[in-house]
Amino acid sequence: MKLSSLAFVLALASAAPAFAQSQEAAAGCAGLPTHAQLKAALVAARNQSNGGFNLDMWGTVVNRDGVVCAVAFTGADRGSQWPGSRVISAQKANTANAFSLPKLALSTADLYSAVQPGGSLFGLQASNPVNTDVAYRGDAENYGRANDPMVGGKIGGVNVFGGGLALYSAKGVLVGAIGVSGDSSCADHNIAWRTRHALNLDFVPGGVGPDSSRPDNIVYDITPATGLQMGVSASGWGHPACSAAASTIAGQLPVVQ
Repeated sequence: MKLSSLAFVLALASAAPAFAQSQEAAAGCAGLPTHAQLKAALVAARNQSNGGFNLDMWGTVVNRDGVVCAVAFTGADRGSQWPGSRVISAQKANTANAFSLPKLALSTADLYSAVQPGGSLFGLQASNPVNTDVAYRGDAENYGRANDPMVGGKIGGVNVFGGGLALYSAKGVLVGAIGVSGDSSCADHNIAWRTRHALNLDFVPGGVGPDSSRPDNIVYDITPATGLQMGVSASGWGHPACSAAASTIAGQLPVVQ
């Protein structure tokens, strides 16, 4: 075999696993937002008042198996958002998917108090590490685009502050989750909520929140810290308040369908 032919065969062989992975990811992402749909909904949500710093965002969608289906950003380019928030958005998506069930949705905001020392889920945040090979592989020029290198990989990771929500189809089927990052954790939650609503994937059956019309909403019931004494969540699912505006907005978010 000629050297040029051998090189061609080897190139095809090396590309085959990546092609197979992308094909598998596409098949496993049926019913979930495309890159274009995620970006449009994320931009629309980010452009509303969300009680944060008015920053650009990263958003990631994973399927029920934790495979990344789409990654997008809202700014002019990938440098317009905090670079570290790309992987954090994927962590949040993985977390909301990993710890939600067909009849019980847990947002990442719901987990904050439970994972603190003495909490009922202390240690959870260390239980499923990020897959760094998936998180940082590929050309950074493609981050946040339709061919983001995370797409098709299982990202892993656990994140325990606002911005991650499970996705439920119109039939009430848990199909995956969305994670949003780039602003305060409270604004992230509000933006994720509005993005999910715009994508028509908020047919949420139930959660741990006190408002049945928003069952996996962020819960602001932590008493203020005094001296060395940490604040305590009355429900056990509380999240710290970031701003009065973000807290008010959370109570006015669209009700689930």
